[in-house]
Amino acid sequence: MPRNVMACVTQQKTCERLIRKAAEINKKEKGSLYVIHVTKDENFFLGNTHEGEALEYLFGISKLFGANLHVVKSNDVIKSIADFSKNNNVGIIVIGESPEPAENKFHMELQKMLNNVDIRIIPQPEK
Repeated sequence: MPRNVMACVTQQKTCERLIRKAAEINKKEKGSLYVIHVTKDENFFLGNTHEGEALEYLFGISKLFGANLHVVKSNDVIKSIADFSKNNNVGIIVIGESPEPAENKFHMELQKMLNNVDIRIIPQPEK
């Protein structure tokens, strides 16, 4: 049975690796591919040239793999990702490894909300 796959991205061009990995997984799963970026309500990313440019770039990469980039404004990032996942029957979520070990609690909190979803953490790229 096909499973839907979702990549969670930030407004950085390096998140292309997450979209590519999600697309690679989705090729085997044969489900739908989603890409999501959650921005806090107070962030005005469209007014920031650098962030807007990065999101435009990621939008293009998403399209290349047959996915749409969904941008959600919310102050509760984890709940927004969990809700989107549930609403779109996502079975596998691809996230990037945090450079800060303390921030890896994001993965644990998300897993608690989505205990039946396979969350795959992609390591930081080598510098």
